Amino acid sequence: MIGPRLRSRRPTVDPRGFVALCGVIALVAAIAVVVALPVTSQDGRHRQMSPASAEASRTAAAPALAAMNAVTVRRYVYLDTTAGDPGQDYGDLFLPPGSHARGSLPLVVLVHGGGWNSRYGAGTFVPFARTLAARGLAVYNLEYRRLGSGGGWPTTFTDVAAGVDFVPTLLADNPAIATADSTLVGHSAGAQLAVWAGTRRPSTSQPPPVRAIWRPTRIISLAGPLNMRAAADTGDRRVIRALGGTPTQVPDRYRAVDPIENLDPSASITVVHGTADTVVRPSQSTTYVEALTRAGGRPRLVLLPRQSHSALVTSTSSAFPRVVDLIVSAARAVP
Repeated sequence: MIGPRLRSRRPTVDPRGFVALCGVIALVAAIAVVVALPVTSQDGRHRQMSPASAEASRTAAAPALAAMNAVTVRRYVYLDTTAGDPGQDYGDLFLPPGSHARGSLPLVVLVHGGGWNSRYGAGTFVPFARTLAARGLAVYNLEYRRLGSGGGWPTTFTDVAAGVDFVPTLLADNPAIATADSTLVGHSAGAQLAVWAGTRRPSTSQPPPVRAIWRPTRIISLAGPLNMRAAADTGDRRVIRALGGTPTQVPDRYRAVDPIENLDPSASITVVHGTADTVVRPSQSTTYVEALTRAGGRPRLVLLPRQSHSALVTSTSSAFPRVVDLIVSAARAVP
């Protein structure tokens, strides 16, 4: 197999408690926003929520806050110091509170976005991970090296490949997680990485390694750049920087990792995009779905009217509950 050798690492609890603190702060902020929002009456006028209604909202939200606060977090380093950077090549496993029977927890693997850039890390997905774990899922939130922190071509891609290929080790160490069913979810650049990593196939192109050790049952793309060549051709500098050149300059790299050039009709893929997204155009999702359908696949396309790029993963947005419900339903195989 091409690429770095994986080595099992025992989990460690984050000693700083930073992961837990971020999740709690995010949910408290979300509750505060909901309570403070004005109520719209049938005549279209706005009025402030009454103290009694506000208290009722806080009371209703209390169980969710308690569940998120009780989520446990364990860190796994998926690349050793000879092949990677333990400070970045890790995944945090979020588990629901309480004890769990063997194989009872569906697994969701999260890959954060941020334009493949080091300014955005896995910490941005902590509220997302905690919300899903509080709904009864095991959530593996991946970090990886990015542009500005040792990543770029091909390191960012080999890191994510190694991160998802660590899942069998994760399963062996956590018997409560179901082994036969899993969901890989990515947002923005993380969606490109998730779709690519989840549909890898044998190839003679340049790195990154393509012989997958683990493949998910299903993949969910949230606002993903799934047609990287088209994005680069229209001047998307983020894609060009991530791959180290334009499609003309480094065509093999685009062929290796561009989701639309690596279609897998057998994969179960749901593609979600906000129609008001100005960061990654909705056409990035629609053209991918059209291409996969022509290739014999059966993808599901979900367009969210008037939703922006970040709304899909922002806990205070109106889109967030729908995205969470979609993931939970998929992970639990609810029709």
